Amino acid sequence: MGQTLTIKTIPYSIKIADSFFTRFKGLMFRKDPLMTEGLWIIPCNSIHMCFMHFAIDAVFLNKEGRIVKIIEGIKPWQFVKPIKNAYSVIELPIGTIRWLGLKLGEVIKL
Repeated sequence: MGQTLTIKTIPYSIKIADSFFTRFKGLMFRKDPLMTEGLWIIPCNSIHMCFMHFAIDAVFLNKEGRIVKIIEGIKPWQFVKPIKNAYSVIELPIGTIRWLGLKLGEVIKL
């Protein structure tokens, strides 16, 4: 019997950071915390929270959009080491992972 494929959507406006500058800048220096939006950084397999003013949730995806790592409540000045098999990351408002019940292996559709 095969594994059930669960597809989740994120009910926020998601901006894409896919150029050198937008990936480098990310959410640095932003004063207001994320509320109903997120940032999808492509490609990306690790993040840092330098010059951040608020905590976030992070969902790392492989090339197929499958969740390979979830990290809740990353605080300013913390670092996330490279995640094996991660191709991109979605940075979301703190509490989103729990609110949406996101789990490893689920596919995110944006």
